[in-house]
Amino acid sequence: MEKKIARLRRAKSTRSHIRKLGVPRLSVLRTGQHLYAQLFSADGSKVLASASTTQADVREGLSSGKNMEAATKVGRLIGERAKAAGIDAVAFDRSGYRYHGRIKALADAAREAGLQF
Repeated sequence: MEKKIARLRRAKSTRSHIRKLGVPRLSVLRTGQHLYAQLFSADGSKVLASASTTQADVREGLSSGKNMEAATKVGRLIGERAKAAGIDAVAFDRSGYRYHGRIKALADAAREAGLQF
């Protein structure tokens, strides 16, 4: 339980810093089976775009929703949807997770799709 509390403490700190920046926030949630990404408005009141491994168009061709390939696909899709919504620059909220593995793969794919962090 202490591991989760520490992650949430780091997430809270990051979110307070992002709120001061006043830019849209790309938030990531990692579970044991799936990966979710949401793009929030600068004030946090609206979800502008979202992508996850639970969506049918993302699940096509994936063996699992919890590997690096799935994270890359979600990152690419959230980048494309953000560009379609007219958003170029975001702040990356990794929700207290360490920047490696699936989180890094998602971020790199979103950058390749045209988002700037």
